[in-house]
Amino acid sequence: MKGIEITTERLKLRLIDWSDLNSIHQLHALPATDEFNTLGIPKNIEETKRIIEPWIAENKLVNLKNYTFAIENKSGDFIGLFGLKLGKEKYRRAEVWYKIHADYWKQGFATESLVAVINFGFDDLKLHRIEAGCAVGNMGSIRVLEKAGMIKEGRLRQVLPLKSGWSDNFEYSILETDKRKAN
Repeated sequence: MKGIEITTERLKLRLIDWSDLNSIHQLHALPATDEFNTLGIPKNIEETKRIIEPWIAENKLVNLKNYTFAIENKSGDFIGLFGLKLGKEKYRRAEVWYKIHADYWKQGFATESLVAVINFGFDDLKLHRIEAGCAVGNMGSIRVLEKAGMIKEGRLRQVLPLKSGWSDNFEYSILETDKRKAN
């Protein structure tokens, strides 16, 4: 599955590999990107290696169920991660997640990546529904999800163990029949 690549006007999303280890470690080590993340800041690069090892292994499978993409700008700079996790085949649904390096916030990269992955999910993977969750205090992600056309469906109470304590989570989705944004 090495050939999977999603491109937009400004970005390329490609499956991660071991060459991304240092960039992913730097991304995970940023306090700003950790605020609404349940992963926590890794103690060292070995911990990051253990975290991404199954992601890289999964990316090599013929029948991918979890896609983990590196997001790069057209200059080839690593700007973040994007995940697409497929559910049971019968339900044709998936969940998305993303993490953008703070140096690239408020430039539309997360929205552009999300729109591209939504279109990939519906057009290439023939999904029916794509879901995302977001801590209720994460205003940046709320804007990204809504700009990409996702609909807020509900709120899960105290489901996210963040550094600041338990957080509620907004649940979003988009259906194959909903109006979509173009790449």
